[in-house]
Amino acid sequence: MRRAYEQPVSDRCAAPSSDAGSIIELDMASSRGSSKPWGPSHGGGSVLTEGYHMGAYMSPRSLSSGRGAPLTSHRPDPETLCGQKRDAIPMRILIDATTAEPNLRVFGMSLVERLLHSLRRSPLEPDQVRIAVHSENDAVEPNHPMRRAVDQRAQDGLAVVWEGGTAPLGERVAKTLRDAPDSAWIVISGDTIIDARLLPQLANLSGQVFFASGEDEERGAILRLSAAAPSGDPSATTVLDLAGRMTADGDARPMTSADFDGYIVELRRDLDPYLFRVTDEDARRRVERFLFWSNYKGSTDFMTKYVWPPLVWILVRPLARWRVHPNVVTAVDIAATIAAIPLWMEGWWATGFFLAYLMSLLDSVDGKLARLTFTYSRLGGVLDHGLDLVHPPFWYLGWAWGLSGGDPHSPVFQASLWMFWLYWADRLCAPIFKARTGRSIHGYLPVDVKIRTFISRRNVNLPIFTAAVAIDALRPGSGWEVSIAVFYAIIVWQAVCVVYHAVRTVQFFNVEKGSAPT
Repeated sequence: MRRAYEQPVSDRCAAPSSDAGSIIELDMASSRGSSKPWGPSHGGGSVLTEGYHMGAYMSPRSLSSGRGAPLTSHRPDPETLCGQKRDAIPMRILIDATTAEPNLRVFGMSLVERLLHSLRRSPLEPDQVRIAVHSENDAVEPNHPMRRAVDQRAQDGLAVVWEGGTAPLGERVAKTLRDAPDSAWIVISGDTIIDARLLPQLANLSGQVFFASGEDEERGAILRLSAAAPSGDPSATTVLDLAGRMTADGDARPMTSADFDGYIVELRRDLDPYLFRVTDEDARRRVERFLFWSNYKGSTDFMTKYVWPPLVWILVRPLARWRVHPNVVTAVDIAATIAAIPLWMEGWWATGFFLAYLMSLLDSVDGKLARLTFTYSRLGGVLDHGLDLVHPPFWYLGWAWGLSGGDPHSPVFQASLWMFWLYWADRLCAPIFKARTGRSIHGYLPVDVKIRTFISRRNVNLPIFTAAVAIDALRPGSGWEVSIAVFYAIIVWQAVCVVYHAVRTVQFFNVEKGSAPT
């Protein structure tokens, strides 16, 4: 059943008051100076996210999560606006692909293909997706360059209609409104990369609303039109042009910060929306850097944040172009994770550590690859997050077994059993905290973000323990004194982390769920 969206119910909802929030703007100009493709390419501003798991909004009723799952924002029930019930009407999409370059690909996909994947992952479920291309004929043949640039899988589940013509966008919009006078429309330019959270959040607004960002040749817009809306100037050539003319005539308004909820639970941060045109190779390179970095969580360990990004960047781009499925990467990840344990138990420390670091690296690669190529799945999420959750305590047991020479009664192995249960106690705090507050325990306040960088986790404990084993290996005949001492210190640090997270869980146990932290 297709989801319906609503007519405006009042003038108060149709236009923002003076205190309704600031107009949302974002530009990519500052990204041009970045010399590091894996660094924040937007000059230190908010890091953003594309697609469904690239920042996609889902209602609080969303049940799925995991690698590449639809991300959760906190929004009002879409059946209401300003506290009033609205009359449901169909929602349709118009993609103006007349200026899109079919051979310009971002992470292996054409821009129109990426838009369609965003729609497929969206909760919008539009009645129709109309793609307008430049053609002398109304009918668009299958061998048209734009149709060839879009994989059929991107159209699965969508009612896609291809239409040709040479008329300017303004005339096409007027025609679509005449063809479906009872539908609301979202108009998108086919040469843009958009934050897919904009799709349902714009749909849930009233009246004619647009969002614009970027500057110069990268500036673009997305426009929401209500049923029976004024069609605007028929001579308008772009979505941005049309939105500007409608605004000048008093028929449209810009989206404001009050209209948009940017908090994403799975990324542990508030993210501003974005949209920008991609018209050449330079813009494509900037966009790929931007999207790559936007998929990193707001709070994570120092290895993931500072060490792995350059290598992940090197691996993700060719894997995306070759359309390697992320589950293939996850399978290698799982094999390395399991194989490291018996190697450590037998004292093959170097080989075990090699596999462990390979696993740690690939653990970043598969998630980024899934999100950037829209190939995430429920199975991939279960495998990826299940592996992350389950394997660390078994690694610790393997370390202790190797240090003890296989003696289960040794103090170091007995201590590893304490580590086993402390680890699970620590992990239990996170879902309890999230269930009570609606936010991550690792990103609730700035102090939590900072502490997440070095709390007791695999990517923190692994390099510390590796260094200790390396020191002992360089001291023949000294046994494993340094390694055992460091292992005990890791256990103590795990206990401290359990206490900290338990205190935080109790401290915020009764806050209003979904409210902004104070």
